[in-house]
Amino acid sequence: MTGEYFKIILLCALGALLIAAAVTDLRARIISNRLNLAVAALAPLWWLANGYALWPDMAVQLLVGAAIFTLFAALFALGMMGGGDVKLLTALALWFPWQAILSLVVLMALLGGVVTLVTVIHHKMTHRLGQPEIPYGVAISLAALWLLPWPTIF
Repeated sequence: MTGEYFKIILLCALGALLIAAAVTDLRARIISNRLNLAVAALAPLWWLANGYALWPDMAVQLLVGAAIFTLFAALFALGMMGGGDVKLLTALALWFPWQAILSLVVLMALLGGVVTLVTVIHHKMTHRLGQPEIPYGVAISLAALWLLPWPTIF
């Protein structure tokens, strides 16, 4: 049973980090490298808590992380995403199986559309100049929180 408690502690830590990422991105349009590093550093503990084998389980997680980084780094290079967003997605890819990553990306895109719409409307209503900066970390964090394997407590 201690293993289950450890998993719950890891999920709560990840949840807290995701909330912190959403709040800081909303306030300052920045997701810190330390926060992204903490998300990534906790992933191997998650793997061990879930009994992942070095081969192929952990290797697949690293491959999924590399694939997500490659894809979203290209979007960053095109000016379509922020660097903190790319790092957060890459760190999260270490936590989720590849099938869940597909769901995460789709859900993130849908939530990102809502976040973009709200941000643009707010930008127009407050008569701000220039292009609005979209806090995409909010959409990423909400999508990940939605997909986390939360245990049934009751």
